[in-house]
Amino acid sequence: MNLIWFRNDLRTDDNHMLAEACRSARRNDRRLLAVYCLDPRQFERDEYGFRRTEKFRARFLLQTLADLREQLAELNIPLLVARDHPGAAIPALVREHGITDLYLQREWTRDERQDLERITRAEGMQGVKLHQYYDQFLLPPDDIPFAVENLPRVFTAFRKACEADWSVRPETPRPQPLPAKSLVGDEQPLPGLAQLGLQEFDPDPRSAFPFAGGERAAQRRIQEYFWETENLARYKHTRNGLIGTEYSSKLSPWLANGSLSARQVYWQVKDFERKVIANEDTYWLVFELLWRDFFQYVSLKHGDRIFHLGGIMETNYEWHRNPEEIRRWIDGESEYDFVNANMCEIAATGWMSNRGRQNVASYFARERQQDWRIGAAYFESLLLDYDVHSNYGNWMYNSGVGNDPRDRRFNIGSQAERYDPDHAFRRLWLDGASRSS
Repeated sequence: MNLIWFRNDLRTDDNHMLAEACRSARRNDRRLLAVYCLDPRQFERDEYGFRRTEKFRARFLLQTLADLREQLAELNIPLLVARDHPGAAIPALVREHGITDLYLQREWTRDERQDLERITRAEGMQGVKLHQYYDQFLLPPDDIPFAVENLPRVFTAFRKACEADWSVRPETPRPQPLPAKSLVGDEQPLPGLAQLGLQEFDPDPRSAFPFAGGERAAQRRIQEYFWETENLARYKHTRNGLIGTEYSSKLSPWLANGSLSARQVYWQVKDFERKVIANEDTYWLVFELLWRDFFQYVSLKHGDRIFHLGGIMETNYEWHRNPEEIRRWIDGESEYDFVNANMCEIAATGWMSNRGRQNVASYFARERQQDWRIGAAYFESLLLDYDVHSNYGNWMYNSGVGNDPRDRRFNIGSQAERYDPDHAFRRLWLDGASRSS
């Protein structure tokens, strides 16, 4: 029997790992089983006191898993959701079902690497063949013009090298349904937030991300943003907005858990450019996909150094861990109401604009000189679109320990006046609090 281990690839369309597992099952007349591990450790508190996954991303994940289970059922593939860490759950399934082949997306950051090491060392795993695939990139390692160890330090060099001679792979078609005999296993109901130790909540009506999780919700968002409103044609000019659903694509939460692939977005952009318009705005969404790839390659090249205080540059700045400074930042009580409004937004919704993220990170790390990893951990806890590569890559970048060769820090007052000149965003989140820019 083949076992598919889903992680951050929660989709049935354009999923090379799923397609290969189905092809093998059909060719060898095998049954196929899928599993996702709701690892309890992901809902525990980290060293800074934050839950690693808070209620916003947890609900989005549960919605995604419910959708994935329905999509897989159409292919006659059961999805088991194990309430255990992978090092225990995967070997147990191998023993119970006589698994011979394990299919998974290749991951490389610390937690994912350690999970796989525990699995491969477990009793009964020695005869199981692993099939691993890089399926999270727009341009996987075999398709970039240099070895990973030779990754350019700065994004512009990476982008220009890729754009000089690139070819994005076509999407992998969704597999055809397997014979019904593939239906094995006991699909337990998905837990609710309370069962994960989290608080049930009603979405904040001010949220810029009111969307549900799942592959079908991701496709609906593309349909709306690209084809119904044609807002893609204005993306570069609106992407620094702060209020509402339409200033940016809002695709990042689905990209983060893999219910949408970078290739799917790319080919939809190309289709839009053929049928509607090709301009700087449409190009800019692909530009952002390359940024996403770049930070994945940064973590692939530098490994656990992305979690070090000195970052990948091993920079020796003076850092502090002042509990009162950290509390004031989190609670939106800094001297800048623009920072405060953004911090209120993330606390209430799990979302923050890209412009907001840059400013609050610069304030925390550059102005207040607080350990940037605490800020990154807080974002990890709350963000709907958290992924380890972009989160730590961006925090290093904005803290002066990453891929920015310039000693950059934001003038938050001028940023506020430029991007929120009428104070609408600050009024929305601070409810009439005094304005200090």
